[in-house]
Amino acid sequence: MKHLQVAVGIIRNANQEIFLARRAADSHMANMWEFPGGKIEPGESAEQALKRELLEETGIEVTQAKVFDRVDHTYQDLRVTLHFFLVEAWNGEPFGREGQPQRWVKQRDLVAEEFPPANYPLVARLKAESHQNH
Repeated sequence: MKHLQVAVGIIRNANQEIFLARRAADSHMANMWEFPGGKIEPGESAEQALKRELLEETGIEVTQAKVFDRVDHTYQDLRVTLHFFLVEAWNGEPFGREGQPQRWVKQRDLVAEEFPPANYPLVARLKAESHQNH
């Protein structure tokens, strides 16, 4: 079974909003919302991949990333390990560089069902945290 290592950025601004992008219609888990990120290439650290992918996908230069969680998920034909980073410091303004729709969502308003199943535990954790902080 194919095993993908993926670096994912939870880009959070000072208003406790998180930047989300919509997956392409022709991709795995099409049209779901996701935290931007992508495949970790051989020889790359998770953090290096995160910085490269976020620059490619959202146009930002990550200046600080904090390890937030690691999730292993197995789909029918694919195993993914998601390395989540909390990104709260960057240069530039994130946007959908590849033309993908995007939006900012309040952390407490995230809806797990709008994400691929591998993200459910993470979305639940983010929501729980946002309720503790208010």
